[in-house]
Amino acid sequence: MSSSFSSSCKLRRNFHLNGLHKAGDVVLGGLLKIHYIPVFPEWEFTSQPQDPSCKGLDTQGFRLAMAMVFAVDEINRNSNLLPNVTLGYSLYDNCGALVTGFGAALVLASGQEEQFLLKENCSGTPSVVGIVGDTYSSFSIASSSVLGLFRLPMVSYYATCSCLSDRQRFPSFFRTIPSDAFQVRAMIQILKHFGWTWVGLLVSDDDYGLHVARSFQSDLAQSGGGCLAYSEVLPLGNDRAQFRRIVNVMKKSTARVVMVFAMEIQIHQLMEEVLRQNVTGLQWIASEAWTSGEILLTPDFMPYLSGTLGIAIRRGEISGFKDFLFKIRPNQHHSNDGNSIVNQFWEEMFQCRFAPLPESWVEAGGALCTGQEDLLNVENDLFDVSELRPEYNVYKAVYALAYALNDMLHCVPGRGPFSGHSCATLQNLEPWQLVYYLDKVNFSTPFGDQVSFDENGDALPIYDVMNWLWLPDGRRKIQNVGEVKESTKGEELNLDGDKILWNTQSKQPPRSVCSESCPPGTRMARKKGQPECCFDCIPCSEGKISNKTDSMECTSCPEEFWSSPQRDHCVPKKTEFLSYHEPLGICLTTASLMGTFICIVVLGIFTRHRSTPMVRANNSELSFLLLVSLKLCFLCSLLFIGRPRLWTCQLRHAAFGISFVLSVSCILVKTMVVLAVFKASKPGGGASLKWFGAVQQRGTVLVLTSIQAAICTAWLISASPAPHKNTQYYNDKIVYECVVGSTAGFAVLLGYIGLLAIISFLLAFLARNLPDNFNEAKLITFSMLIFCAVWVAFVPAYVNSPGKYADAVEVFAILASSFGLLVALFGPKCYIILLRPERNTKKAIMGRGTTKS
Repeated sequence: MSSSFSSSCKLRRNFHLNGLHKAGDVVLGGLLKIHYIPVFPEWEFTSQPQDPSCKGLDTQGFRLAMAMVFAVDEINRNSNLLPNVTLGYSLYDNCGALVTGFGAALVLASGQEEQFLLKENCSGTPSVVGIVGDTYSSFSIASSSVLGLFRLPMVSYYATCSCLSDRQRFPSFFRTIPSDAFQVRAMIQILKHFGWTWVGLLVSDDDYGLHVARSFQSDLAQSGGGCLAYSEVLPLGNDRAQFRRIVNVMKKSTARVVMVFAMEIQIHQLMEEVLRQNVTGLQWIASEAWTSGEILLTPDFMPYLSGTLGIAIRRGEISGFKDFLFKIRPNQHHSNDGNSIVNQFWEEMFQCRFAPLPESWVEAGGALCTGQEDLLNVENDLFDVSELRPEYNVYKAVYALAYALNDMLHCVPGRGPFSGHSCATLQNLEPWQLVYYLDKVNFSTPFGDQVSFDENGDALPIYDVMNWLWLPDGRRKIQNVGEVKESTKGEELNLDGDKILWNTQSKQPPRSVCSESCPPGTRMARKKGQPECCFDCIPCSEGKISNKTDSMECTSCPEEFWSSPQRDHCVPKKTEFLSYHEPLGICLTTASLMGTFICIVVLGIFTRHRSTPMVRANNSELSFLLLVSLKLCFLCSLLFIGRPRLWTCQLRHAAFGISFVLSVSCILVKTMVVLAVFKASKPGGGASLKWFGAVQQRGTVLVLTSIQAAICTAWLISASPAPHKNTQYYNDKIVYECVVGSTAGFAVLLGYIGLLAIISFLLAFLARNLPDNFNEAKLITFSMLIFCAVWVAFVPAYVNSPGKYADAVEVFAILASSFGLLVALFGPKCYIILLRPERNTKKAIMGRGTTKS
């Protein structure tokens, strides 16, 4: 470089930019998409100057630019905000191209002059103090990555990528639109609200879409709100093969809900393929980037997009903005290229051209623009200010920069926040100083919304929820049906369900689940190799329940409860015991009472015929005592029937043991008497009878019974039987039983009875062949044989019988042995007394014996 330029910089290239400019004491920059490029350009820098050739006026983009212009003019008219300071603007059109937007950002930061001198300390105020923009996340990432190095503040109205919240990478980036982190959480709230757990995800192939995809999958997994059936990236450009493949994936999937985070042009290309393949029955969920895209509200697309739900930028109102739009004139705004932006807008509105006219226009007979045309005669969406959304964000962004400047200018020298308590001034303003005040901005708009930024530069998160309508009269509209916002409780979704119109035959929200919910009584079992939302419903096993939908596990019922047949709640277990009301209990009770009645009858017979030889033979007193004891044996069996209680448990075994010992003792003594009488009948044997007199017989019975009474007393005192709820026999029943308390005590009780029975059996067996006139031993032998057989069979049957059947076995053994003794001992005697009275004489009894001898 020659010496004449040793203290200056020379611009290496020029950027061809459309813009609007207004001078002022402080200039704000703006980056907006006012035009668009129909074909996607190469997103790279070349050594040759780029001419993006912006084509196609974006009506909403132009309205965004006018919103910034209006906000600056309104602030300049406000004597309370930035008094004595005039705001200017330098606004550039990025044409929807990253190269153009990035170039415009560099121009705003450094200037567009061919050559400018450098100060010795390389310092100086930048061309603008802050920038409103950029439009898209990718553009903002590129621009803010460079401008952030110099701490030049950018306040975006539309860039939502959550990556821009990284204060380390983007220290001077702010935005008046919520980040995608909140947008994703808001979307998940909508999915949860309608129970949509199986959804498809489509994202654009840029920073906006790819960051959303990562965030959405992560947050969806953490919230447990659902699963992704598929995730596809929409190509940038008209790649029909890719769009065809993606639509095929959507068509084959069982997911009925499709969430799309992309730009309008990509949605348009996608819907063209959806239309070609006629993919119906999908519920579309729109991101804020295309929710308000009225370009998609076409008769061709509405059969598919009708009923779409989406979240949109918060709607706002800008007082006086509509009147301002009607007052736009071509000569109002200074431009670096013949006022091209306003001129192009004017030409678009009135279908005319400003001079010099192109030859093709002249040949076609086109009209000449005068600049005096009246906008009031034009019908255009530009003047519909009922749904100001990104425009309202632009408005808030301009005011945020203005309030930050205002706070800075109200700094009191010596009390400032900077080094040495100094304050910043317009003359020596450093960009980072304005960033400091932007961090602390807090104001309310005339519409009533509060504007402030958190530690990441993000605005207070709030979105409107929108619904796309295709009305019966053919009208198409997008209406607000609720809002979602951040609160102390988290994301708060408020929907007016009555206003939502669905694109389904039932006019109800569609179902979109991989697997239907598991009802109560079942649990979810994930299908191998598939997302967690795909599962089978497995019925709970017995004894376990699930009382809510989609239970992961079945819970066990408490010990005394069991699962209902539906396995959805616990019910008290059925109780089981030997009851008087069931057939088995009725039969045993009847048999017990019958045995008691027979004993009473026999006792009555013996009492009436007590003087007869048959009754008096072999000690009638013991016979009466034996009948009483047998009656007690029959009656004690009743203690084993009915609900076990403490007193019945304690009494049943004691009564059983004592009654049977009394009976067996009587039989034993009877046997011993038979043997003693026979021995006394022999020469020299008379002395033996003195040991078996009436007193000795009663004493023997009393002693033998007292021993059993002592055993029972010791058992009851040491380890008393008690009622017990047994849950081991059956899973679904509680068996009420009497636990013996001491197995040893029970064994001693039974063993003692068995000992006496065996002794009686052996003595009777030995005396079975004695002369008949002395012999009752055959009857005793037979009765003891029955008794021992019953109780030998009882032991294994009792041990192997669960629950009430153990009691039934014991009752049956008592009744069987009692009937055996009663019939064997008293049956033949009653037969002779009642039916063969001629044999009930002493002569007959003694004669039979003499004849045999």
